[in-house]
Amino acid sequence: MRGRNIKKAAYPYILWTALFVIAPMFLVMANAFSAADGSFTTANFARAFEPIYLAVMWRSVELAAVCTAICLLLGYPAAYFIARLRLKSRGALLFLVIVPMWMNFLLRTYAWLTILEKNGVINSALEFLGLPKLNLLYNSGAVVLGMVYNFLPFMILPLYTVLEKTDGTLVEAAQDLGASRAGVFFRVTLPLSLPGVLSGVTMVFMPAVTTFVESNLLGGNHFILIGNLIEQQFLTVYDWRFGSALSVILMLIILISMGAAELAGGAGEET
Repeated sequence: MRGRNIKKAAYPYILWTALFVIAPMFLVMANAFSAADGSFTTANFARAFEPIYLAVMWRSVELAAVCTAICLLLGYPAAYFIARLRLKSRGALLFLVIVPMWMNFLLRTYAWLTILEKNGVINSALEFLGLPKLNLLYNSGAVVLGMVYNFLPFMILPLYTVLEKTDGTLVEAAQDLGASRAGVFFRVTLPLSLPGVLSGVTMVFMPAVTTFVESNLLGGNHFILIGNLIEQQFLTVYDWRFGSALSVILMLIILISMGAAELAGGAGEET
């Protein structure tokens, strides 16, 4: 009887998934493999692999990987530091990490325009000091900066969750056996935190490779990622079939990256 009630409780979730996940994906797949006359074709995918579009896809993956690496380098020390503090101090710092996420994603990115623009905060400070102004906007550096700012919490939080639960007696045992601080970190702490690392990498890479807000605002028209390309096909060019083909390819990129993370996690657990 209890099992039946649990199954009934899952019906709304199944209905929601069918209507808002499976059905849209089916429509995207149908558009991706259809021609203008409605017949089956793979021409949309063939077009997606033209050099100009391959360059956009490669740039998207490359910048997402750079963003993920920077988030890991910044997020791991931050999560480690927070996890080693007292409980009251942890709450205050975690609050500071989460607070920016309460603000609208678009507004957070717009804020960087006032900081990086030609007459923004940084260039105004440089001008005050008698230094030449810098071109900080509409380049890959500005796009990566915006991505790191927006997605860094997604790296810190899973890392903190794992590091906070690390058994301190294992660290003490390693120290008692004569291991240095570096040895304790690389042979005890880091291996135990790998699930958090893989979770953080996945949570950052997936939105980073699909983003289009940062490249629109901070990259301008000079910088196009696959997210911008898909947006243009649906909202500007109205070529939904080609946009659907690009969306399917993007989903495959995400699935491959998730599979690689799973394989890396399995290999890490075996060792």
